Amino acid sequence: MSLLFSPLQLGPLSLPNRIVIAPMCQYAAEDGRASSWHDQHLGMLSQSGAGLLILEATAVAPCGRISWADLGLWDDATEAALGEVLASLRRWSPMPIGIQLAHAGRKASTARPWEGGAAIAPDQPNGWQVLAPSPLPFNEGDPVPQALDAVAIDGVVEAFAEAARRAARLGLELIEIHAAHGYLLHQFLSPLSNRRDDAYGGPLENRMRLVLRVFDAVRAAVPAGVAVGVRISATDWVEGGWDVAQSIALARALEARGSDFIHVSSGGLDPRQQIPVGPGYQVPLAEAIKAQVRTPVIAVGLITEARQAEAILAEGRADAIGIARGILYDPRWPWHAAAELGAKVEAAPRYRRCEPHGVRGLFA
Repeated sequence: MSLLFSPLQLGPLSLPNRIVIAPMCQYAAEDGRASSWHDQHLGMLSQSGAGLLILEATAVAPCGRISWADLGLWDDATEAALGEVLASLRRWSPMPIGIQLAHAGRKASTARPWEGGAAIAPDQPNGWQVLAPSPLPFNEGDPVPQALDAVAIDGVVEAFAEAARRAARLGLELIEIHAAHGYLLHQFLSPLSNRRDDAYGGPLENRMRLVLRVFDAVRAAVPAGVAVGVRISATDWVEGGWDVAQSIALARALEARGSDFIHVSSGGLDPRQQIPVGPGYQVPLAEAIKAQVRTPVIAVGLITEARQAEAILAEGRADAIGIARGILYDPRWPWHAAAELGAKVEAAPRYRRCEPHGVRGLFA
């Protein structure tokens, strides 16, 4: 039996298989509100046969958006717009759906990627004042971020909790807290971006404080039936930055608080990063963390082939496989993987007649 197509429990949430559609920003929202693009984009992904769909990085406050076109969940209007999209998805697909809650920190207020992705100054159209643990811009020449004071930090924690309450009202089954890719929570974790000398800076215990506060607040804000976990960058790929040893310490602290999963990525904090990109290049990071915790670990990053994914699970290097750009390229990746591995996959009855010649029993 294929491990990739075996069930997995993430806390209270049961997944039919171990293929996780990782969050992917779409830059298609209107003042944080989901749009008709989300209807067709997420509708496509919800018919893929994956075990879980995690919605893109969703800002918990307007100033926490990566760009002016990012999805948000901070008021009644953004909640209602996302609710309409979710109602359409659920009408046609039983796939479990989660959401990634995020704050971009100093990497906010940018142009969309295909428009260059550059930082936009606060006095320019579609720009605003960005926030960070310390007044250090991401790129030299970018607008200088405003360092968060204690009151503003409390506000960030409450913004995550309030967005989580809205997510639970919408019936989302999983919440992933975004502490990766150089965004605000990662900025607090890394000594490269956090130069504070208060309770949130300096020693590892202090730099982890905000992530752990946010986790506790989100966990307390939602019913026990909602799974809650964290996505991290396991290393900055820069000497002197956040690394695997610190990531293991964070994973252990999250496990002690009841985290239902940890999703292991890397990089994004510092433009000096040197990433050894290649097939499965982040899997050793997931493997190192999995060896130290009981929490289910999701591996991601250039895992593109079915047998590659199966081997990662069979070797005990991770508990689930995150697919992102690969499923944009091939929206039926789970179908094709199931056919190759001799497994079954869920498909809408309207599609089942497409079962390839010579393949029997592909669709459950």
